[in-house]
Amino acid sequence: MITRLTVEELTFRYRRGGNPVFQGVSHDFAPGALTAVTGPSGSGKSTLLYVLGLMLTPSAGTVSWGGRAVTAWPDGDRSRLRAAHIGFVFQDAILDPSRTALDNISEAASIAGMSREDTAREALRLMRRFGVAERAHHRPGEVSGGQAQRIALCRALVKRPALLLADEPSGNLDPASAGVVWQALHAAAADGATVVVATHDGTRAATADHRLAVGE
Repeated sequence: MITRLTVEELTFRYRRGGNPVFQGVSHDFAPGALTAVTGPSGSGKSTLLYVLGLMLTPSAGTVSWGGRAVTAWPDGDRSRLRAAHIGFVFQDAILDPSRTALDNISEAASIAGMSREDTAREALRLMRRFGVAERAHHRPGEVSGGQAQRIALCRALVKRPALLLADEPSGNLDPASAGVVWQALHAAAADGATVVVATHDGTRAATADHRLAVGE
């Protein structure tokens, strides 16, 4: 899958005729690089990530992968592309409370079509890497906030996504856990992924390879 992500003149409104959340956003997101999306609260940083991840359709403009406009693809095609090639890390972990940490991670890989053996191996490797392997069979209510976010990071990375989107991924974390998350995001970019992170943290944004300011 070609991972070059480009947006041209993106505008998003929640309702026809309403004020735009953002407008006229154009950017070429480089594979193998981390781009920080910055801007004041309410400027549309999170909404932009949902548009990039094909979870929302822009009111105007185009999202393209490898030169192919995917904005107007049918819902089924967009869902398959998202399942196979896009990983999300949200500010809140958003784990299924009825399933174990390992099952939360494995589900993302199974949806992407990975084999059971590859899924189990990769999920446990990531859990060991981020220090949550001992929580594999615990449910989200039995882990700390920092551990939950690390589990969510494992879920996003398990299918080795071409595009990794993170929305304020360290906003609710202690400094140590935040550092782990950001190191992982930079490592994913170093491995060739296109990584886009919405953040209000100027210090973290300064470590990005590129910056896209929204609403400034």
